Amino acid sequence: MGLAETLLSALPDNPLAGLRRADALWQAYREGQIPCPTVITESSEPLGETEWDVVICGGTLGLLMGCALVRRGWRVALLERGILQGRDQEWNISRRELAVLVNRHLLSPAELEGAIASEYNPARIAFHGGTELWVRDVLNVGVSPRQLLETLKAKFLAAGGELFEQTGFEAATVHPDGVAVQAGDGFKTRLLLDAMGHFSPISQQARGGQKPDAVCMVVGTCAQGFPHNQTGDLFASITPIENQCQYFWEAFPARDGRTTYLFTYLDAHPSRPSLEQLFDEYFRLLPQYQGVALEALNIGRSLYGFFPCYRQSPLQPKWSRILPIGDSSGGQSPLSFGGFGAMLRHLPRLTDGIHQALATDQLHRSALALLQPYQPNISVTWLFQRAMSVGVNQTVPPDQINQLLSAVFADMAALGDPVLKPFLQDVVQFPALAQAMLRTSVVHPRVVLQIIPQVGLGTLAGWLWHYANLGLYAGLNQIGQLQKRFGGISRWPWSKSLPPPWSYRISRWLDAWKYGSGGDYEREDQGE
Repeated sequence: MGLAETLLSALPDNPLAGLRRADALWQAYREGQIPCPTVITESSEPLGETEWDVVICGGTLGLLMGCALVRRGWRVALLERGILQGRDQEWNISRRELAVLVNRHLLSPAELEGAIASEYNPARIAFHGGTELWVRDVLNVGVSPRQLLETLKAKFLAAGGELFEQTGFEAATVHPDGVAVQAGDGFKTRLLLDAMGHFSPISQQARGGQKPDAVCMVVGTCAQGFPHNQTGDLFASITPIENQCQYFWEAFPARDGRTTYLFTYLDAHPSRPSLEQLFDEYFRLLPQYQGVALEALNIGRSLYGFFPCYRQSPLQPKWSRILPIGDSSGGQSPLSFGGFGAMLRHLPRLTDGIHQALATDQLHRSALALLQPYQPNISVTWLFQRAMSVGVNQTVPPDQINQLLSAVFADMAALGDPVLKPFLQDVVQFPALAQAMLRTSVVHPRVVLQIIPQVGLGTLAGWLWHYANLGLYAGLNQIGQLQKRFGGISRWPWSKSLPPPWSYRISRWLDAWKYGSGGDYEREDQGE
């Protein structure tokens, strides 16, 4: 009996059974037996009158979009397979990222404060045998999902939205003028938003059983009994490469204990470890990582999952009138395994874009595709993900990944917070990346050269293409600054002569340049 089986079987709510269900799915992904349901069909017959402007499937992160759209006056139905309530485990994020909820008038400052369960400073970045850095105000706020969703649910209902709990999505038929959604008693809507997450049946059908290009595996617990410590770890390693994996750690003070995660980046090769095996490694190494015996800990809950990543992301709409959002779209970088931060970051862009699409009836497939644009600042991170993973049959020096990360983060820290902090919040910008890469190439040329055989020339060539586009988008984003300076497209002298489809397209191009270059990080949202 392994450590994971021994320790998890003693916890309430049978987390071991849930872990093994997740492992069965992970095994299917490794063996190429990925579910590919047929839940979307198309019909050439008109649907007729619709009762909803938007139906959102998936309540947890879909509630954020539901609140934003119902405030704009749209008829919104939110479908949730179970009961819409957040988990006990906190979401870690920064106050800067949370500000969008107040700036977009979804929460008052007092309501936001009420959803914050914990806060700490500073946080550490450390690598085995190398650099140790400390930063402030990054992932240092723990939000209570339960409290946040309860508050947003009340606001959503008060604004006229309708919530349908215990109403799981089953299938949908796309008509020329709407979508017939099979769920509960049925729904007729102009637009269907898929917020059902990484394993959404709609996204699975759209990807056609495609195997992920990379996976992030995560296991962890929230427990009491640790030595008192009000600091966190953003990114830490305590071992060299083991089992063809480089293990990384995160740790955060929480309201009811301390949360610790072990995660690793890898591919979906059949020989990769199971989640239960990774949990065995977590419990084996946790005493060394946190300086505490397992017997001293009172484990409150466990956490586990695997997060598939695809190079062809964000997922382009395959049908008219259906748009994936959040994790369903794969819109976050392959370095991130938390969809909450990515959802908040793109909330203004998606809210404004969906609102304009509904207002101008730009709901066909090509128009919705503009809401899922190519983003070079996400695409460049694939090289970083590849540099932190090891192929099953690769021979890599045990400390190579630690040495690379130690050098890169030391150089980013030397260049200051404008270079380091956006990267830690999953935002890559051309000037910061250029400075960091130049400094690392000059100061640590041997480390840079060593990584080329590991990632391969093809990966490096692809990265150079995305890197060039990142610079191009940074330049094009200056057009977006003109838009801001003149009060938006609607105030440009020639804008009134534009047909609505062109106004919509230009707005989406400006958004693509801004977000694709990381330019959205430069400002706080000013609301609506």
